[in-house]
Amino acid sequence: MREREFWQLLEEVFGRVYGRSLSRDQRLPKLGDMTVVEALDAGEEPRVVWNVLCDQMDIPDSKRWGKDHNAPPLPAGR
Repeated sequence: MREREFWQLLEEVFGRVYGRSLSRDQRLPKLGDMTVVEALDAGEEPRVVWNVLCDQMDIPDSKRWGKDHNAPPLPAGR
């Protein structure tokens, strides 16, 4: 997953305004208590950040990939 795809999914699944707010305000304990923006800036894989956010927000697999997306493979070593 590319970062561009991450932001597209964020807007599709959570909505533009709420998704952007989550990305700046929601802390992710599984990623060192960073926000989405901080985790991406720190070099964390977008797919990992996406899955952690969706898990934390209780988004089921059936809804987290949007209507036109397939789940990308996990990065090597995960």
